[in-house]
Amino acid sequence: MGRFIYDTMANSVDIDDRTLAHLRIVVMNKLRRAEPFMFDVEIGDGSGRRSFWLHPSVPLQFHFFGSRNPRINRAWIDDLMQAASGPNGLSITPEPTESGEAETG
Repeated sequence: MGRFIYDTMANSVDIDDRTLAHLRIVVMNKLRRAEPFMFDVEIGDGSGRRSFWLHPSVPLQFHFFGSRNPRINRAWIDDLMQAASGPNGLSITPEPTESGEAETG
């Protein structure tokens, strides 16, 4: 389980390392292009959701607790990039298979 930290530890959310690795790529690419966007994430303890306005001027961290880099699913990156560029902003979607269909189960 990793942690997304936006500005301070008070603005942090625990996210699975594999998911966090994919989010890191999307966020890095959006902010590198100076494209701010909304990131909406459900809190793991069931207490609701948090929305972060991601902007290049605000420091952020991706803290991974695992030591291995996960294999990156390009179809998932594409889905997440499309969401981040859309009117509702980025949210965590189910990981699709390599062929692009969402995995169930």
